[in-house]
Amino acid sequence: MTTEHLEIERKFEAEDSFALPDLGAADGVAAVDAPEEQTLEATYYDTPDLRLLRSRVTLRRRTGGTDAGWHVKLPASAGARRELHQPPGRATRAVPKAVTAPVLGLLGTAVPEPVATLRTRRVVHRLRGADGRVLAEVADDVVLGTALAQSPGEPATVTSWREVEVELVDGDEALLEAVAGRLVAAGARVSASPSKVGRVLDRRLAAVPAPATAPGAGGGEEKTKKKKGRKAAARTATAGDVVLGALAGQVTALRDADVAVRTEQAEGVHDLRVACRRIRSILAAFRPVLDRERTDPLRDELRWVGAELSGARDGEVALEHLRALVAAQPVELVLGPVAARLQQAEVVDHRDGARRVTRTLTSPRYLALLDALAALLAEPPLAESAAAPAPAVLAAAVRHGGKRLRRTIEAAREAEGEARHARLHDVRKAAKRVRYTAEVAEAAVGSAATALVACTKDVQEALGAAQDTVVTRQYATRLGLAAFAAGENAWTFGRLHGLEEGRAERSEAEFWALEPALRRAVGKVARLA
Repeated sequence: MTTEHLEIERKFEAEDSFALPDLGAADGVAAVDAPEEQTLEATYYDTPDLRLLRSRVTLRRRTGGTDAGWHVKLPASAGARRELHQPPGRATRAVPKAVTAPVLGLLGTAVPEPVATLRTRRVVHRLRGADGRVLAEVADDVVLGTALAQSPGEPATVTSWREVEVELVDGDEALLEAVAGRLVAAGARVSASPSKVGRVLDRRLAAVPAPATAPGAGGGEEKTKKKKGRKAAARTATAGDVVLGALAGQVTALRDADVAVRTEQAEGVHDLRVACRRIRSILAAFRPVLDRERTDPLRDELRWVGAELSGARDGEVALEHLRALVAAQPVELVLGPVAARLQQAEVVDHRDGARRVTRTLTSPRYLALLDALAALLAEPPLAESAAAPAPAVLAAAVRHGGKRLRRTIEAAREAEGEARHARLHDVRKAAKRVRYTAEVAEAAVGSAATALVACTKDVQEALGAAQDTVVTRQYATRLGLAAFAAGENAWTFGRLHGLEEGRAERSEAEFWALEPALRRAVGKVARLA
């Protein structure tokens, strides 16, 4: 059975002569337990190219201490990590499938193998509050780490050091900062490595490029600094550099979303579909930069993944909206067990969708796609325009997408009735591609691309709401017929259908109001090509 907890800790390096300060003097600490010595033995597993570690994930089997077993540590937020734990079992050479299941999307078809071992002599000091609860644990570690040989005849590399960890138990951030401050004041240094195994394998990690960050990742001041840095670099970079950076960022986003889906995190399926769409868009928009003979087959596979996941996500959104809509109706207009039918449909669809998602993400076809994306980044098939300066090539890609968008808008303008709804869905997809292309171009092209991104977001929201009503109306019709067949009053389902028709009309009207601004925004970027 897998258990999970959120690990919030700080790591510090210390010299052999370092002496722990009086931890009981930290604010909020009422008592410190007697030191407890432990001996920990851990073997870390990864692929030869360290796919897990490069994704800030660690997988180990550890003996000793209070939590012996298999551990998978996943990045969370604000320096925290999610730790999944399973009992040690008997397996020592091969990692059990249940352990690798959450990170299968990072591994692809590769099989994790031992890459490092750690032997740690740990002295634990538990800090307690006035009520006797353990607020934090301070672990004073002496570590002997071994980077295992990559091939026969190659020597292993041994590293030793002293490290102090402070991990919250029932305490808060204020306590963590107070203890950290006392350690630094006593001579400890904030660790330069986020993990012990990362320190042991630092040379191998340095030989492999770090994964890029997807556009929009990060937050606050850090996000602003990164964005300014990307702009400065993109203006002098080649088109190939910028496009590959964007592509690497989205592959990283796909892998992160994959882990989120496998560990049942909210929005995981949505984020995975978005990453697939963005990668497809980059590969299509920048064919002058990346050879389409290599990239077109990947686009087909990414389209397949999106289609397989669409039912689960679209149904979830539609039923959630309909349930909220029913809850907002006057009680006298809700005739029969409408809410119960919607809830039952949601339960059944969620079960069926989860099965389909699992089947897709564990299929050899999907895992081969992940390997192919990694291979594309490792040996990119650069085309003729890859060596050209980025601004002109990227602006030309936006211009090309803009022409396609204009054609779909004109087709929608000329269509009528249900045909217009279908054509506007094509407009939404074309606008989405222009947005994703403009996001790649933004750092090199400047404010014109930024304005285009904002405009296409508004268009996506308007037409996205219209497209959502296609699914909600289908549910209203299907559930209404089922209610009628069961002898129930189906009138409310007809009302829901009508309300959603009205929402579609309002959303489409909102798009046509935005359309002139969209044309101008596309034109401003196109003129820079």
